[in-house]
Amino acid sequence: MLRIHDEVFELSDPGLATALASIYGTKVRPFCICRTGGVEMYIAKISGKYAVKRMPNTGPDHAPDCDSYEPPAELSGLGQLVGNAIDEDAEEGLTTLKLGFSLTKVAGKSAPSPGTSEKDSVKTDGNKLTLRGTLHYLWEQAGFNRWSPAMEGKRSWAVVRKYLLLAAENKMAKGGTLLERLYVPEPFTADKKAEIAQRRMSRLAKASAPAGATRQLMIVVGEVAEIGKARFGFKIRFKHVPDCDFMMNEDLHTRLQKRFATEIELWNSNSANGVHLMAIATVGVGHTGVPSFEEIALMAVSPGWVPFESQFELMLLNTLGEKKRRYVKGLRYNLASTSPLATLVLSDTEPDPTALYVVPFGASEDYLQELDQLIENSKLPSWKWEPGTAELPAFPSATALKPYRKQPALPPVESGI
Repeated sequence: MLRIHDEVFELSDPGLATALASIYGTKVRPFCICRTGGVEMYIAKISGKYAVKRMPNTGPDHAPDCDSYEPPAELSGLGQLVGNAIDEDAEEGLTTLKLGFSLTKVAGKSAPSPGTSEKDSVKTDGNKLTLRGTLHYLWEQAGFNRWSPAMEGKRSWAVVRKYLLLAAENKMAKGGTLLERLYVPEPFTADKKAEIAQRRMSRLAKASAPAGATRQLMIVVGEVAEIGKARFGFKIRFKHVPDCDFMMNEDLHTRLQKRFATEIELWNSNSANGVHLMAIATVGVGHTGVPSFEEIALMAVSPGWVPFESQFELMLLNTLGEKKRRYVKGLRYNLASTSPLATLVLSDTEPDPTALYVVPFGASEDYLQELDQLIENSKLPSWKWEPGTAELPAFPSATALKPYRKQPALPPVESGI
């Protein structure tokens, strides 16, 4: 529920949109009353609708069962990016993203290495979002790193696409809106094949240019159906674009297979069980109209579309799903795999959420020491599992199930109100 002035509104209250319109653009703030005294929020206008958004850096202030709750940023890769690569302006309702990859293609210039580079050092550039970091940001903004029992069976590609596009609204990057540079394939139906193809070509036309000229690139996010060999080079076929292959040269394919070997192996070994492989890529279109990759990153997600990094993490997600638990998955963003983070945070424990940590096989002494330091410095109680040396520990008890406080999109408000 929200409090505006001294009046309390249910999120489904038809009068809420009018109340929000009356204070939009003023210094008056709505308050989420998930906590005693309320937590300050702000109003954004998205596609002509008013949406109540969490104020920057206030996620941990909300109750764990509130949709606005967010674990402390330092437990994931988000911590190093907030205020640097991700700059939220609550007054304007806009977020500016500093991207660490190019959205232009200079003729004759070779493609960059796919995704984030894994080096011996765990140091990363917190001032810019990598391609993988951008996918993690969109995924988290769309809410697909969260899980509650009420979500079972309610996530489809249509839902994923809808909320990814909503997540891109009011986001600025490279001097323009992120949404105008983003292509997420719509669900494919054979009887509308020609219409869908026309809309796709129209969208990707923004990434085309005459031969020899600098062209703009699009950001494509899609579910991988196949990574295979083409007549010349290699290709990726997206699940919802069965009539158009996206091409890549042999060098990019080789680097992709090396850098994202873990994600590809997790997908290959679990695809029969509903695991998806997501790709984010910058794409250009040549004079032939064929799209080709410039840079690409991959991410494995569970049948419920929650990201995971290992077979043990997938086992943890499945077990928590069977036990009807609620959680928020920590995402790595720019962090290298040699840097620890909380695997997820259980949001159904009291008085505080509980951070869960899964120690990877073969973790170095430096990794273990850094993990212990992370746990020690965190304000949240912790749970740790070392799959190589111990069985899955018992989970902390869940509190009584409460309604999941999701903030629905509000109806448009008539102009002049």
